[in-house]
Amino acid sequence: MNFTRIIKYTPWLLIATAFYPAFLYFSVDQPDENHVNLALRKAADRLLRENGDSVSRIPAAVRIAENTWSIRPDAAFSYDKLPEIIESAFGQHQISTPYSVTVRRCLDNFIDLGYQQNDLSDSLPVPCSGREAPEGCHYIEVTFEQRSLAAGIWATSLLLAAALAAWMTSRTGAPKRTPAHEVVWTNLGNTRLDISGQTLLCGGEYLALTFRETKLLKLFAEHPNQLLEREFIVSKVWADEGVLVGRSLDVFVSRLRKKMTGDPSLAIVSVHGVGYKLAINQQ
Repeated sequence: MNFTRIIKYTPWLLIATAFYPAFLYFSVDQPDENHVNLALRKAADRLLRENGDSVSRIPAAVRIAENTWSIRPDAAFSYDKLPEIIESAFGQHQISTPYSVTVRRCLDNFIDLGYQQNDLSDSLPVPCSGREAPEGCHYIEVTFEQRSLAAGIWATSLLLAAALAAWMTSRTGAPKRTPAHEVVWTNLGNTRLDISGQTLLCGGEYLALTFRETKLLKLFAEHPNQLLEREFIVSKVWADEGVLVGRSLDVFVSRLRKKMTGDPSLAIVSVHGVGYKLAINQQ
């Protein structure tokens, strides 16, 4: 992963997370007051008509809390019809905010029946439907969901912490290491080599090396500006394989050259038919 790109975009990430709580809080689709009133009155009218009542008065819906409304039909109504009728009335008035419904006793506000909107999507019947309806005066209460600003701030804190952690990682550029690993840098011109960590710091960028690339570069670092014969290099870098493959040397030299392009003070120079040397231009 190129950590320098994280540095470039981190300030914008931090700004975005700073605005997250406000966005989360104000982007919740709260229903329009007039739409709720009309939808609940329409639902009450249908409920009474389903019970054969076309003459009882339909009262206005009352907002009793920040996100809670109530309506008190002047006659009995069917609870089994309630979920379908309220959902239909809200749909006609473009009310999409999640909600819960309770049926309370007029006498003491005790909840006799109730359900949540997500109950309508289940294959099971709405809770308490199909049972004998309680007697006496009841009214309908609808509560719309609202996200907490505190929850938005908490989420922002987590995002901000993650962004800062990524930024600090990109600034140090430190690759993941085991606790036992101690970084010891070998200087090569303007480049540094961490042999144990198999990491090259070149041109301000941390590059991962393979085991064989590290071993080859270490050999060059031990003999700066010295021409090393091919046979010598192969015997030192590939001897542990038991087979000497001369072509592998050219492949790995090519790989190292690409990774060292960020440092103009370094060059792996080839001498045809003889070998290679690491030319270091001290500045």
